[in-house]
Amino acid sequence: MRVADMNWQDIETAAESDPRCCLPIGSVEQHAFLSVCTDTILAERVAIEAAAPLNIPVFPVMPFGITPNFTAYPGTINLRVSTLIAVIRDIINSLKNAGFTKICIVSGHGGNKPIKSLLADLSEESPDLKVKLHEWFCGPKTFATAMDIDPTASHGNWFENFAWTRLDHAPSPKGSKPMVDRAKISKLNAEKIKMLLVDGSYGGEWQKSDLLMEEIWKVGIKETREALQGPW
Repeated sequence: MRVADMNWQDIETAAESDPRCCLPIGSVEQHAFLSVCTDTILAERVAIEAAAPLNIPVFPVMPFGITPNFTAYPGTINLRVSTLIAVIRDIINSLKNAGFTKICIVSGHGGNKPIKSLLADLSEESPDLKVKLHEWFCGPKTFATAMDIDPTASHGNWFENFAWTRLDHAPSPKGSKPMVDRAKISKLNAEKIKMLLVDGSYGGEWQKSDLLMEEIWKVGIKETREALQGPW
């Protein structure tokens, strides 16, 4: 259930009948020829589709995350770690006040991992509050499915190229791009990373068939749904 389709009475009723809710979180950053909101789009969509049959409320996606590597690309919005943790803490406290004590954060961006440190703090502060972080794109089953298809799955390439992350006015190139040495990226600043990546992709094939992408998506939804179901 999308919270956007609910009023406050609906949310009150939902929390009274089931303490679970879902908070998607993504990132606004360059994704080569794909939407700069790719991580945000995918996190929200997988959360909504996974939660639908469980009647678990899905709150609006938190669009911004931690992405210092891509700040040289126009449109990338980078939050400090302290900022993101403070915002997520405030959101979780608000959800708790509404009656939700089992909160699943569905992340579509690897840079948001520092949230894990907050979850440990919250667990100590409120033993009755259960908050988990589910990174849908690297769930064991989802990632294994992608690796079976093509081990080049990475940032800005076919792995994130879904019908709902493509842009009609900017189709991806045909074929593939040589993979970059990812070990170099951690040693470079944002400007040099842009010089290395140029278009933003880490390399590999630009696009796979929608049938193959549907395979990955179905596993991602199933794995996200399992995270929502528990154990908590």
